[in-house]
Amino acid sequence: MQQVDHDGRTTMYRATQSDTSGPTALYIHGSGGNHQLWAHQYAPTGPTHPAVAVDLSGHGTSGAIHTEPGQETLNAYARDVTAVARETDADILIGNSLGGAVVFEVLLNTDFDADGVVFAGTGAKLAVNAELRELLVSDFNSAIEQLHQPSMLFADAGGSLLAKSKETLQKTGQQVTTRDFLTCHEFDVREQVAEIDLPALAVVGADDRLTPPLYHEFLADTIDSCETTVLKDAGHLAMLERPEAFNQALSQFITEHIDT
Repeated sequence: MQQVDHDGRTTMYRATQSDTSGPTALYIHGSGGNHQLWAHQYAPTGPTHPAVAVDLSGHGTSGAIHTEPGQETLNAYARDVTAVARETDADILIGNSLGGAVVFEVLLNTDFDADGVVFAGTGAKLAVNAELRELLVSDFNSAIEQLHQPSMLFADAGGSLLAKSKETLQKTGQQVTTRDFLTCHEFDVREQVAEIDLPALAVVGADDRLTPPLYHEFLADTIDSCETTVLKDAGHLAMLERPEAFNQALSQFITEHIDT
């Protein structure tokens, strides 16, 4: 793992190379996650290299922050991403769920210029249903179980994938994971989305009930240069459940729209 120091804290990230070269992709995980969400993308068979995957503050091996849910937390995560992006000369920002909200924040409210963006299982508004919000606060284990029901994080994942995903949320912990989901719940940039003017891909699992295909169709309809791809037999974490199809979608987008 590599690190960058900024704003009085340390943000960790993993950077990988391969035998081929292309634009540098920076991957941003979602609520309660860490950089390992993107293991199939920063692997040698991933869609582009160099590949960089960040641990947002309070996740994985990055230092903690003490922020309130909502804009304060989103601002902090955006500073994590811009620090890593500048350190690694990132060309493409790729965000899942909360990570997508962070990407929107970077694009709309910072001076970092990306060459392209991928919104993967995310949206311009990320409301979280009341039952899940309550469980996150009162019964974290039950919240984790609800997230791993069919057509949520996964369409119908096998045991090892489910176990690893549950373990990740437990390691991140209730406080940080709940803060993440509440930050998502407050997030809404639908009125600003049309300001984005760069090549974009909105990719989503067909069975994703957390950020359904409709969210991604909105992005494609609102951002002039955005296209959408729906992956069959995949839920919210399509990059884990259908890695080959996910990587192919990214590879095609990069080949067609991003200068190398």
